[in-house]
Order: sequence, then structure tokens, then C-alpha cells
Amino acid sequence: MARARRKSGSFLPWLLRVAGIVVLTGIGFAMWLWWDMREWRPDPALYPQQGAVIASGAGRTRFETLAATGAAFVYLELAPASDRPDPGFASRLESAMASELKVGVVAPFDPCLSADVQSARYTRMVPREASLLPPAIALGDTGAGCLPAVSQAAVESELMTLVNQIEMHAGKPVILKLERGFAERHETARTTARDLWLMRDRARPDYAGRPWLLWSANSQRVSEATRGPIEWVVVQR
Repeated sequence: MARARRKSGSFLPWLLRVAGIVVLTGIGFAMWLWWDMREWRPDPALYPQQGAVIASGAGRTRFETLAATGAAFVYLELAPASDRPDPGFASRLESAMASELKVGVVAPFDPCLSADVQSARYTRMVPREASLLPPAIALGDTGAGCLPAVSQAAVESELMTLVNQIEMHAGKPVILKLERGFAERHETARTTARDLWLMRDRARPDYAGRPWLLWSANSQRVSEATRGPIEWVVVQR
């Protein structure tokens, strides 16, 4: 019995050492991945057209610097219709359009609000300008938390109304910026014949069930063009 206890006691330090090595390896990998993602982007040889998304409420953005880091285009996010308008959006849009970058606008879809309210925000903030890229509608909020509750059919109906209203203003088909959660809850990718914009850090996304046009490949890229991290996007050839 004493011999069995000695064997068990000698095994424990070895097990702890292995566990420590595993933990340290995991921490080291996480730190490497975090650092690598600061500058990583897909190979320009595979994706020649690359660009960025500038979030609503972002501070001063140097669009010339953004172009120098490999961006050919930039999308600016509108503040949600449920929030206050972004007071810096107009000047950010003006500066972006004065740069060499092609410029587009992303409007977030709020399934808890009517399409009319949301399209009114878009048409008020975004000029009817032929040089702008096709508008994008960001589909992230699934509507699960709406009060009163909204049905899947109601969400899809309001989204289609918003698509039509924004397209009428822009004169171009919209692009659907579709997050995985929305794709899993709603059938938008299958029922709405619009180009898709999908998201997945580092790995090509496949959750929509059909080909995509745009891919947000790095949500945390660091650039001297702006203070916070930017979302880096590529175009499928």
C-alpha cells in the first residue's frame, strides 16, 4: 500500500508539469494570434481589391493613410436608427469622398423598428451620389429581443421594404452584410437575391450556403489611419 502511494505521489508532479506546459502553450499561441491579427490581411495576389470599414462614432480618420496601407475602398457605418445620429458622419463622408478611395455606406438593420424609420435615417444622412459604392445593409440583430416580439415573417418583410427603399434612393442594388447568427435564424441568404458580405476572421466564410462578394477577413486590424481597430474587407474575384 505504501508503495502504491509513492507511485501516485510521484505521478502528480509530472501531471502538473504537463498541465502547466499546455496552459503556457495556449497563452503563448493566443498572444501570437492577437499580435498577428493586428496586421494580417489576405494575400493581395488572391484578393487584389481590399478595403476597410470605419465604425460609426470613429474619431478622425486619415483616409490617405488607409489607402497607403493597401485599401482601395472604404465603407462608413451609419449609426443605428434607434441611436442619436453620428455628428461626425457627414464630415467623415466628405473626407472619404475627397480621397482616392472608393466610398460606400453600411446601414444597420434593426428588426425592432419599421423600415420607414430606418430608410429616413439613411436618406437624410447619405446623398444621392452616383460615385458611391453600392450601399450595404448590416444584418446582425436577429430580432429575438424585440418588445413587442416580432415574427420571422415580419422581420423579413420589413427588411425587404428597407432594401427597396434604400435601392430607390441609391439607384443601385444593396449588398447584404450577413452575420452568422442572422443567417441561422432567417432565410435571407436563400430568399433575397442580393450580393452577400460575410464575416469570419482569417478563414473563408461558408455559412450562407452560397457564394459571397465581400469578406470581412480581420475584425481587429490596426492601422495608423485611425485610433481603434478597423474591419478589413476583401472582394471575391
